[in-house]
Amino acid sequence: MWVIILGLTVAVLDSSILNLALPDIARQLRAGAAQSVWVVNAYQLTTLLTLLPLAALGERLGYRRVYLAGMALFALASVGAMLAASMPSLIAARALQGLGASGVMAVNAALVRLIYPRALLGRGMAINSLVVAAASMAGPTVAAGVLSVASWHWLFAINLPLGAWIWWQGQRALPFNPPSTVAAPRFSVLDVLLNGAMFGLLFLGGARLGARQAGAGNAGAGWLLLLAGLAVGAVHLWRQWRRPVPLFPVDLLRIPVFALSMASSVGAFCAQMLGFLCLPFLLLEAQGRSHIEAGLLITAWPMATVLVAPLAGRLIGRYADGALGGVGMLVFAAGLLATSLLGTHPGGWDVAWRLALCGAGFALFQSPNNHTIVSSAPLERSGAASGMLGTARLTGQTLGAVILSAIFVLRPGSDGAAEALALMVAAGCALLAGCTSSLRVRT
Repeated sequence: MWVIILGLTVAVLDSSILNLALPDIARQLRAGAAQSVWVVNAYQLTTLLTLLPLAALGERLGYRRVYLAGMALFALASVGAMLAASMPSLIAARALQGLGASGVMAVNAALVRLIYPRALLGRGMAINSLVVAAASMAGPTVAAGVLSVASWHWLFAINLPLGAWIWWQGQRALPFNPPSTVAAPRFSVLDVLLNGAMFGLLFLGGARLGARQAGAGNAGAGWLLLLAGLAVGAVHLWRQWRRPVPLFPVDLLRIPVFALSMASSVGAFCAQMLGFLCLPFLLLEAQGRSHIEAGLLITAWPMATVLVAPLAGRLIGRYADGALGGVGMLVFAAGLLATSLLGTHPGGWDVAWRLALCGAGFALFQSPNNHTIVSSAPLERSGAASGMLGTARLTGQTLGAVILSAIFVLRPGSDGAAEALALMVAAGCALLAGCTSSLRVRT
C-alpha cells in the first residue's frame, strides 16, 4: 500500500504542482501565457486519452507491469522536463509524464482490490480518496516551498528519488493478477484511436470554452469541438457495444449498480468542478478578498475531505454504499447552496464552515462510491473498473468547466450573480448524484 500511496501521490501532485510556476517557466523559456498553459494541459490530456487503453492492457499483461512501467516512464520523463530548454520540449516531456501517470492511475484501484480482503476493501478505497484529496491540496503548497529556495526545475527533480523508490519497492511488493479463464480485452488500433479522439475532442472543447471564460479563445470553436467529440463517441460506443470484452467497458455499464455509481460520480465531480472554479471569482472579485485570504478559506474544503475520508472508510460495510453516498451528496449540496446565499461582505468563518460542509459531504460520498464501482465489477474486469474511476472524474470535471463557461457567458459581470448561479447549479448536480446513489440501495 505504501507503493500505491506514493505512486498516486506523485501522479496527482504533478497535475497541480506547476500552476504556481507557469509565469516563471514562460518568462525563462520565452513563451506566451497561452503556450505555457499547455505545460499543464499536455499532462492532463495525455492522462485522459490513455486511462482506458492502459487499464485494458493491465488486464492483458498484468496490473503490476503497467503500474511499474508507468512509474519508470514518469521518472524518466521528469528528467526530460527538468532539462528542457524550450517550451515545445517541456510540453513533450509533460505529455510523456502524463502517459506514465496514466499507467499508475489506470490500474491503481485494481491493485488495491488485490491487496485488501473483501471485508476491508472499503478502507483501502478510503485511503485512495484521502491520498487524492491530500495530494491535490498539497500541490500549490509544495510548489511554493520549492520555488522559495530553488528554480522550477526542482519541481521535476523531486520525482526522481520517489519514482526510483516506488519502482524498486513495487517489484517486490505489488501482487500479480490472479489466474482467469475469461478472455483478455482484444486490442484494436481503431478502437484506441476512436477512444482518444472522443476524449481529446471533449477535453479540447472544454479547454477552449474555459479560455473563452477568461477572455480569450473562441466559444464557437469550443462548442464545435464538443459536438465532434460526442459524434465520435457515438460511433465508438456503438462499436464497443458488440464486443464481449470491450475497451470502453460498456459490459460493466450493463450492471445496474455500476452504471448508477458511474452516473453519481460524474454528477459529483461536475458539481465539485463548478464549485472549485467559481470560488476564486466569488472570493477575489465579488467579495474583494486578498489572494492569501481566499487561499486560506478555500483550504477548508480539502481539509474537511481529508478529515472525513477515513471515517467514511470505516462506515463502508456497516451501511449501504448507496445510502452513504446519498447522505454525502445531500450534505455537499447543502454546503454549495449555503455558499451561493452568502452576502456581499461575509465574515471568514461564514465562508469557511460552508466550504468545510462541501468537503465533508464529498468525502462521505467518494469512498463508498469508489468502493461500489470497483467491487461490483467481476474480478477479472477490475482494470476496466479502475480505469473508469479516473474517466468519470475527468468527464465530470470537463462537464463542470463547460457549464461554468456557459454561465459566465450568460451572466457577465463581477457582482457575484454568476458565481451564485453556478453554485446553485452545482447543488442541483450534487442532488442528482445523490438520487442516483440512493437508487443503489434498492438495486
